[in-house]
This record gives sequence, C-alpha cells and structure tokens, in this order.
Amino acid sequence: MRGIGGADRPAEQTTTFGFPRDTFRILHVSTGNVCRSPITERLTRHFVAERLGVLGGGLIVESAGTWGHEGARMEENAETVLSEFGADAAGFTGRELLDEHVIMADLVLTATRDHRAQVISMGHSAGLRTFTLKEFTRLVRAIDPATLPPLEDGVVLRARALVRAAAALRGWLLAPTAEADEVYDPYGAPLPFFRSIGDEIRDALDPVVTALTGVPARM
Repeated sequence: MRGIGGADRPAEQTTTFGFPRDTFRILHVSTGNVCRSPITERLTRHFVAERLGVLGGGLIVESAGTWGHEGARMEENAETVLSEFGADAAGFTGRELLDEHVIMADLVLTATRDHRAQVISMGHSAGLRTFTLKEFTRLVRAIDPATLPPLEDGVVLRARALVRAAAALRGWLLAPTAEADEVYDPYGAPLPFFRSIGDEIRDALDPVVTALTGVPARM
C-alpha cells in the first residue's frame, strides 16, 4: 500500500470541496516520480506515523510524475536520503500522473510552479487544492492553528479545513521571489545535492504535517 493504513472511525461526509469520502488523500507531484515526489511522499508518511501512529490512518499519501517513469524504482540517492531521515523507501514504484489521481486527491503538492500549472490544466477543479509544496508551507505558517478543528474531531476534518484556509489566503501571501516556491530536480546529481534537496523538503513538510495533525515534531 502507498498510503498510511486506515483506522476505525465514523465516516466523514464530504471531502475538502464536497465529495463524499472518509479519508484525506495527499498527492505529491514531480516530473519523473523517482526523486522529489517519492522523497516527499515517504517523508510525509513517516512524519504522520511518528506523530499520530494509527490515528493518522485517514491520511492517504501518494505520488506521481507529470512524465512519470511508470513502474520504475526510486533513485538510489533518494532512497539513501530517506533512510538517513529514518523513513521507509521499500516497495516504491513510479507512476505517471493520471486524471484519476487528481480527481481523488484532496490536496496536491507539487515540486515546482510548472508542475502546479500542469496539474491545474488537467481540470477537475484542481486549482483550489493544488499548491507547490513551499507555497503551501508559506500559507500554512500564516494560519492560526486555533481556527482549525481539534484533532479530537478527526484528522480528516482538520486536514480539509486546513486546505480551505490555505486556498483563501492564496493571492494575499505571495512568494518573495519566483524561485522561493521551487524544489529543484536532483535527478542525476551526486548524493550531497540530493541531501540538500531532502533537507529542503523536510523543512517545508514539517510545518505542514504539524498543521495537519496538530502535533509538533518530537524534539
């Protein structure tokens, strides 16, 4: 399975923007789905599991690539970076981004602005729930956690509220530079560059997972 396992709880009635489902699906998107988005997918799952354990079962975390290497294994350096973070790279296979992935996703986080534009161009009302990873981090930092549903109401309900709040802020909190919202492609680069990209992804994900779960990182 690509997502975090489910947990028994009453079903939620709708997704972020009104579709019935009792899970919240996060889709990470990059180009080949062998470097950036696999790191982001597996690190998100790792962070959620660390903070919520089985209570995070309603969060399903996946990834795909706009030019995805269907069936390919993760880049070796990407696996190394994940292992250094304590995350699990086992069993990953790349896949090409399809309409069904976007339709099912409650939140799409992309590596770059070009990826974001490609996802939005697919339609399916994706604009309201598609952000670059760093853009979403910037918006999440501006949201008062006290305005979100408490974890006791369910992680799915909280996650949906977070995406709606971030969407409402977009346009008000712009990036200081165009490059500020980019995670650059380490494909073919040596391990030190992969590590630097891994650090960028970790630093961007940490406040996002804290906001999603209501639980800060363990010190």
